[in-house]
Amino acid sequence: MRHAVTPYGRGAGSSRVRVHSWLDRFAEPVEVHSYLGRHNAAPRQLLRHPGHVLSAERTLRRLARQRPDRLLLHREASPLSRGGLEAALLTSAAFGVYDFDDALHCDFGGNTPWRRLVPKAPKALAAVRRADRVIAGNDILAEWAVQHARDVVVIPSCVAVEDYATKQSYGLSDPPRLGWIGSADNEPMLLAVAPALWEVHRRSGARLTLVGTSRSTLGSLERIVDRVPWTERTQHAVLAGIDVGLMPLHDDPYSRGKCGYKLLQYAAAGVPAVGSPVGANGTVLASLGFFAANSLQDWTDALCWLIEGLDSERARVGSHAVAQVAEQYSYDAWLDRWQQATEFGRDRTAAWVGESR
Repeated sequence: MRHAVTPYGRGAGSSRVRVHSWLDRFAEPVEVHSYLGRHNAAPRQLLRHPGHVLSAERTLRRLARQRPDRLLLHREASPLSRGGLEAALLTSAAFGVYDFDDALHCDFGGNTPWRRLVPKAPKALAAVRRADRVIAGNDILAEWAVQHARDVVVIPSCVAVEDYATKQSYGLSDPPRLGWIGSADNEPMLLAVAPALWEVHRRSGARLTLVGTSRSTLGSLERIVDRVPWTERTQHAVLAGIDVGLMPLHDDPYSRGKCGYKLLQYAAAGVPAVGSPVGANGTVLASLGFFAANSLQDWTDALCWLIEGLDSERARVGSHAVAQVAEQYSYDAWLDRWQQATEFGRDRTAAWVGESR
C-alpha cells in the first residue's frame, strides 16, 4: 500500500502543490495522512482539537509499525515531533521518500517560543538522512540535501496550467492592477517594496489586489489595497484580472530556498511579473522571462515600464510566460519524473532511471 504523509490539508499551498495535486493525477490508491487536515498546524489549531491531535499522533505511530511498502513524507509528519517520528516513518518503509520545498534546515524557530521547542531544522535533517530518496523543490535545497543523503533529485513545484483562466486582453485595468497572492505570514514582504508601489500609484493611480486573507496587515499601504479571499477556485480565476504580478523577497537563507510559486501562478495566467532574484527565484524569473528587481529603483523602473508601456509589450511577456511555464513547470511535464522518483507508479523491482545528484 502507498502512503503519503503531510502536515496540512489541501487548503495549505505546500501540501496541495507538492502532494495532493500529484495524487489527483495518479490512478492507483494512496492513503493520505494529513495530521489535522487543516491549512496549518499552529498552536491554536492544536489546542482547539486535542482529540484530533491525539488521534493523528497514534495513527502516524501505528503507520510506522506497519512497515508500509512505499511512503512519501512531505516536510514533516507532526508539528510536535523533533525528528524521531519522521525518522521512524521513513526507516520503517520498504521505500521512503522525503519531499521538501522550503529551506526547513534553516528554520530553528526564530523568535517564537513554541517553534523553538519543536523547530523544523532537526526534523528536516533527520528525514533527509533516513530517506531512501529525497525530492528537493529546487537546486538550492538539493545542494544542502546532498551533504546528508545518498539519493537526491530535483522536482520543482508545479502548476496545473489548464486550471487557470488566461489573460485575454493586455489593455490596462482602470485603475491599473498590481497583484500578489499568498498567506498572511508572507504579506509583510510587500512592505519591503512599499516605496516603489507608492511611486507607481502616484504616477498611474495603480492599486494593489491581494489574493489571500481579509486581515489588514500592511499599515498605510492598505489605502491602496483591495483584498480577495483565497479559495482554490478563486486563485485560478482572479489572477488573469491583474496587470502585473509581484513577488518581493528578503535576501536571507530561508528565502533563498523558496520555489518561486507565485511567479508560476502569474505565468499560468499570462500575467507579466516582477520579482526579487533571490536564490531559486532568480532561476524562475529568467526561465519565464519576467523582470528581476534587486533595488527599490529596479522595482520602480520595472513596474512603471510595464504599466506605462505598450499593450503589445505586456502581451509579449505574458504569452512567453504561459508557454514556458507549461513546458518547464507544469504537472503534465513532470508527472513521469515524479512517479519515477516516488516509485508510486511501478513495481519496486523496476530499475530507477532518473539522475541522482
